[in-house]
Amino acid sequence: MSVLSHLEPKEVFYYFEEICGIPHGSGNTKRIADYCEQFAARRGLQHSRDAHDNVIIVKETAAGYENAAPVVLQGHLDMVCEKAPGCHKDMESEGLELAEENGWVFARGTTLGGDDGIAVAIMLALLADETLPAPRLECIITSDEEIGMLGAAALQPTLVTGRSMINLDSEEEGVFTVSCAGGNRTRCRLPVERETVTGEGVTVTVAGLTGGHSGVEIDKGRANADMLLGRFTAAARQAVPCRVVSLSGGLKDNAIPTEAAAVLVTDGAEALAALAERWQEQLRREYAPAEPALTIRVQPAGKKSYTVMTEDSAERVLCMLLAAPNGIQAMSGTLPGLVQTSLNLGILTTGEDAVELHFGVRSALASQKEMLTERLTALTRLLGGSVAVSSDYPAWEYREESPLRERMCEVYREQYGAEPQIAAIHAGLECGLLCEKLPGLDCVSTGPLLEEIHTPRERMSVESVGRVWRFVREVLRRSR
Repeated sequence: MSVLSHLEPKEVFYYFEEICGIPHGSGNTKRIADYCEQFAARRGLQHSRDAHDNVIIVKETAAGYENAAPVVLQGHLDMVCEKAPGCHKDMESEGLELAEENGWVFARGTTLGGDDGIAVAIMLALLADETLPAPRLECIITSDEEIGMLGAAALQPTLVTGRSMINLDSEEEGVFTVSCAGGNRTRCRLPVERETVTGEGVTVTVAGLTGGHSGVEIDKGRANADMLLGRFTAAARQAVPCRVVSLSGGLKDNAIPTEAAAVLVTDGAEALAALAERWQEQLRREYAPAEPALTIRVQPAGKKSYTVMTEDSAERVLCMLLAAPNGIQAMSGTLPGLVQTSLNLGILTTGEDAVELHFGVRSALASQKEMLTERLTALTRLLGGSVAVSSDYPAWEYREESPLRERMCEVYREQYGAEPQIAAIHAGLECGLLCEKLPGLDCVSTGPLLEEIHTPRERMSVESVGRVWRFVREVLRRSR
């Protein structure tokens, strides 16, 4: 039974609900790419699909637009899959449980995937509209954007001839993004040695954090559960004799971790619990008002044999967690309030023979992105580890002359009665990669209002979707 069929614009919410019924987390995009490919085939639209699940769909010029230049529309297939505590949905195989209340669409217990399912829904609705007055539309639908823009990096845009592109991967209505940071994924691996001890185990959990997108919310003063776990574990070892079995937290390098846990072996569980209470209050003060629900729990894990890290291994791992940079590293000197350079420890894992730390590095300056990667590399190697860098993507540089931006601003003024905000953002967009592949590309990013993306609190404004839909249609109508 449809949940969103009563919402306007009907065609957009129809496709959005269809998309939400198909699991499409990063790395799991085959079925959603199949859907897009079948959509194009049923309508006789020229299309292509590559081995990476990138899909390009072309709709030919409408009558009256024969001399108009093509317009490119772009968004991505994949979503970040995060669940609220207690949610048992299998996001690899199950669709989302959609709901709408008070003008907001959300998914019960999980992320919504409005980032960037709404872009795909808008593109499909435009492609399906046989009466749309528009030039040739070239829709680029990429895969695995959320795990390093892998689809865009591999894309061969053979069907794309346009050099004006509207990217639909922004989350703040009325803001036209015209520049963004570049980034990479830096994985630091620290080998560990182990020995067997028998003792009382405890699980220390840092939880209740707000989290969020590591680009959009990096300046909100929110705590990183992985980093706090490292701080507390190091302090615990100073106060109470204990051995480290494992440290883990976070699922995505572009999401600020909301929970992390350590398994320790100690004879001082009561003292550790008392220490946790004191640290909980201390950290709530440090991160006020952003983290009022921050908790540190100490729970028994049973007395048995544990393979713990050797003292030397534990010291090296905790040194890494204490000394590694995290969060904002530099603010822009030319654009007040804009974060220029940051990094986020998004994934912390412990295996039998190594601890891995996955950082998402971002900067509007290539030199500072390289500097942060070099700092992590130097620290990791000094501690006996190794580093691998992947998913490197360039910054998207501001374009002084932009006919597309001027047209969009003109339409916005008429429809909204206000000036749009022209902005650069710290989050990454695929525009930088696509500018490299399509020389001379003039592009602007926009989209409807989404809040708390990459968290189970994500929600999308129904009215905003309608306004952006009408706005994009008018921009296309004037594109001749």
